[in-house]
Amino acid sequence: MQELIMIKYGELTTKKANRKIFINILTQNVEKLLKDDDVEISKDQVRMFIKCHNAKEIASKLQKVFGILRIVIAYKVNNNIIDVLNKSLQIMDKTKHTFKVVTKRADKNFPIHSMEYSKKLGGLILKNSNFKVDVHNPDITLTVEIRSEGTFVYTNEINGPGGYPVGVQGKGLLMLSGGIDSPVAGYLALKRGVNVECLYFESPPHTSVEAKNKVLKLASIINEYSGKVKVHIVPFTKIQEAIFKNCPDIYMITIMRRMMYRVAALYAEKIGSKILINGESIGQVASQTLDSMVCINNVTNMPVIRPVACLDKLEIIDIAKKINTYETSILPYEDCCTIFVPKHPVINPKLDKCIEYEKSFDYQKLIDEATENIETITNFEEDEFTDIL
Repeated sequence: MQELIMIKYGELTTKKANRKIFINILTQNVEKLLKDDDVEISKDQVRMFIKCHNAKEIASKLQKVFGILRIVIAYKVNNNIIDVLNKSLQIMDKTKHTFKVVTKRADKNFPIHSMEYSKKLGGLILKNSNFKVDVHNPDITLTVEIRSEGTFVYTNEINGPGGYPVGVQGKGLLMLSGGIDSPVAGYLALKRGVNVECLYFESPPHTSVEAKNKVLKLASIINEYSGKVKVHIVPFTKIQEAIFKNCPDIYMITIMRRMMYRVAALYAEKIGSKILINGESIGQVASQTLDSMVCINNVTNMPVIRPVACLDKLEIIDIAKKINTYETSILPYEDCCTIFVPKHPVINPKLDKCIEYEKSFDYQKLIDEATENIETITNFEEDEFTDIL
């Protein structure tokens, strides 16, 4: 009798002709995550199986792998109902009182139908234990999956993150700030299968080393769900100072965002990113009104994905707490988006005004220079940012 982990795919099973591609990428992601563990991985169209010696530890790691709906520590036995009974009595928690049996007959050649099998097994458990049946609100749900290669018995299911395996949708470039919203946007993009890289705009001496390290810490947390995250750091000081010197105060934020979009789109093309991703939420700040979005988005034809656009702040905070980015995001270090902020930024900017004000300086030269000097960080474990909390 063998203990192993069974993975349930969830949404991947709806992919029909493309299911094999999704499952293969999920398998690659799991293999990468568990490369240092002694495991044996196999799969089919509805389940993945992982043989291992430390099932609880492996199951904990798998809770951050997108594409997994449920994680089960299961026990494989012969299809003989007595073997199933013995293993069931062994794994059922003796501190509980009530149970029900759920049978899933994946092997349609098995002669006993699911409902009949559940009744037979339930009756045997009643005769051989002190458990009572409760089909509506049981303490224990005993699940029996009958498959051609054997029968799998388990009592608990651990929730996975769901979604699609990271990488099935190609690459996206996340405009990552030190705030609450953009890390959540990155997490949600990963959940839809996007391989996320990050772009951070640094403006020393106006922004601090602590602000940069804060962003790297956020990226490292997101990286736990992917293992592929890079952070590209844009030297943004000259652009931001040129805006401050040459543009009206009320339009500074709008024009700054337009410059950021230009840099992001240019760099996204360079690294093969298909989309831009950001943490904009409709109406949350002046640069996120619909009129502002129209003016800002005008500088690029690249698709811009806003995963939190229709969430309110409390909903975003709930996700941030769930994925452990919130406590880092609220550290008091200013980023580019919070310096040089006027008291009353325009909330309904006009595109012709933006174009007029931008003519007051050679922004393209500054953008090209900034893009050429982007620094890329790929190894988070060895950087000093880990000590900022």
